[in-house]
Amino acid sequence: MKEEKVYLTLQNGRVFEGKRFGAKGDVVGELVFTTGMTGYIETLTDPSYYGQIVIQTFPLIGNYGVISKDRESKKPYLTAYVVREHCGQPSNFRCEEKLDEFLTRNNVVGVYGVDTRELTKTVREAGVMNAVISSRPVTDLGEVQKYAIRDAVKTCSRQGIKYYGEESAKRRVVLWDFGAKENIVRELVRRDNYVIRVSSDTTAEEILALRPDGVMLTNGPGDPAENTEIIREIQKLAGKIPVFGICLGHQLFALAMGGKTRKMKYGHRGANQPVKELRTGTVYISSQNHGYEVIAESIQGKGDLSFINVNDNTCEGIEYPDLNAFTVQFHPEACAGPLDASDLFDKFMNVMDGGKINA
Repeated sequence: MKEEKVYLTLQNGRVFEGKRFGAKGDVVGELVFTTGMTGYIETLTDPSYYGQIVIQTFPLIGNYGVISKDRESKKPYLTAYVVREHCGQPSNFRCEEKLDEFLTRNNVVGVYGVDTRELTKTVREAGVMNAVISSRPVTDLGEVQKYAIRDAVKTCSRQGIKYYGEESAKRRVVLWDFGAKENIVRELVRRDNYVIRVSSDTTAEEILALRPDGVMLTNGPGDPAENTEIIREIQKLAGKIPVFGICLGHQLFALAMGGKTRKMKYGHRGANQPVKELRTGTVYISSQNHGYEVIAESIQGKGDLSFINVNDNTCEGIEYPDLNAFTVQFHPEACAGPLDASDLFDKFMNVMDGGKINA
């Protein structure tokens, strides 16, 4: 197969050359990096990457192929995928197709042969920026600089209602889908819950009418402050039922409580983020994927800071004892990543069973 040269041009004008794989075409997106050494299937199918060009810092990707059971959603939502080297001959007994074939089938542009170390350093130093992938050099960067991710949650949330587990399970949980990863559902079902998955435009009244024992606010993509209607519905729901929020769900609940969020320089994306539980001093290694943070000072008097990031001291968790709610910025369901914080699901079970948030 003839190698086709491709250009990755950053909005600051810097150009990186590479070669095409996956789907053809020229695309614009927000350039981010993830540090996971494994779990590229989960990365590719995580809806939180909607509208983004993802750099994989680990140099060899695709060596175990693509395995449908490891997907976090039915399709990839990212705009493009950038790697140092992609494996054309994967070796794994579970392998179903090659990475190149998967990207082509799902219309995702791939670039390989890029100096991903230098590209990642550029993003770390300058911050997240837009970029364009093109067959020819781009000189007019006006459209690239104007690019912004819009309607992310609306695009990634699954429409309609879907049910998981046994209706006779111990508890009923409404999973409010803002772009949810499938392993959140699996973790809830595994703990004897009947899970009712509803779309992002569901109202608080409709959720309460389902008679759940608790509500899960899921992860998802984009700027949390864009979701003004969802934030208003969370305000109606707060205090009426136990709530557990993850990632975007953490940010949306904080906004609903009067807190504030802001975009980070380059975010936290990977499976090696250390977070510290303030009550115990315990440090967990966590899986994360987000570009926005809750401003810790903005939730003072509204909730109690429960976790911080060890690297940069940003807010990683908040408890709202008066509202029977707690949220975390990281992914306790991991996948791919460490299982250190999976007991937070058990904490949610305890709260739904009548226990205290800070027990």
